[in-house]
Amino acid sequence: MKAITISRYGAPEVLTIAELPDPEPVAGEILVEVKAFGLNHAETYMRSGRWGDVAQVTGIEAAGVVAEDPSGGLAPGTPVVAIMGGMGRTRNGAYAELVTVPASNVVAVETGLDWADLAAIPEVYATAWSALHDNLALAPGATVLVRGATSALGQAAVNIAADLGATVVATTRSRANAVLLEKIGATAVLIDDGDLAAQVHDRGLVVDALLDLVGNSVLLDSVAAVRPRGRVCQAGFLGGLGALGDFNPIADLPSGVQLSFFGSFVLGTPDFPLAAVPLTELVAKAAAGIYHAKPVRTFAFEEIVHAHEVMESGTAGGKMTVALG
Repeated sequence: MKAITISRYGAPEVLTIAELPDPEPVAGEILVEVKAFGLNHAETYMRSGRWGDVAQVTGIEAAGVVAEDPSGGLAPGTPVVAIMGGMGRTRNGAYAELVTVPASNVVAVETGLDWADLAAIPEVYATAWSALHDNLALAPGATVLVRGATSALGQAAVNIAADLGATVVATTRSRANAVLLEKIGATAVLIDDGDLAAQVHDRGLVVDALLDLVGNSVLLDSVAAVRPRGRVCQAGFLGGLGALGDFNPIADLPSGVQLSFFGSFVLGTPDFPLAAVPLTELVAKAAAGIYHAKPVRTFAFEEIVHAHEVMESGTAGGKMTVALG
């Protein structure tokens, strides 16, 4: 099979197309013929070596058809999406014509979406849904602030929260993105200057829940932006992987504010089963146009180096995918 491999850790040009042996599924795995895959910032960290030693083939999500299921549970040719399950980390991932995935991380889908559009959904929508519903317990009528809303994950969160009936406050670093965020469901858009808590309080906003996709560089400001007994969930690291130094919960965490983290790498594990995430419903809402989930750009397999260059430039403006064939 053809696969995009990490020839060595480094910049985008280390991604190289090579011929690898076809993977063979064992019990508990499904072999997926990849039709398209989503691009995620996590894969830039894997490629660069900043996450330590990882699999030769990266890629944490895919859309395609079942090539083989040793259990007989899914017939060959069944359309599926696959997410996480160690892909790109401990096992070769989705940047390939074929990939083996734990059966717990594969979901059968029926949709009229084309493969490139379908591949834009699994990772960001499953992550956003989990963080909003489980960590933040978001309810209709509540006000949620999505910090880092122009990212692919941020846009998914705005879509889901607005459809739920929450009031969505979105942040961006560029005023030019305000129209986009309002189009997908944001009631208000704030320009993130690093002092978001002051903006929230100056405007008299009462934020019940905050989804922080920027990360440690703004976390203390995020916990100061929610109401007493509000909730903050960190689920991204757009601001980099640097640790938060000298964090003192007694001094830095407002009393009653609940702070949690959600990492999508847990999806498909016994404690976080994919069956608990309504992926088929999320796909259906994207197909119906309820969610604005269409990728902003789709690349060919051979364009993977350029795709990573665009992703690292921060100019994508949303989810990007790669289509095979």
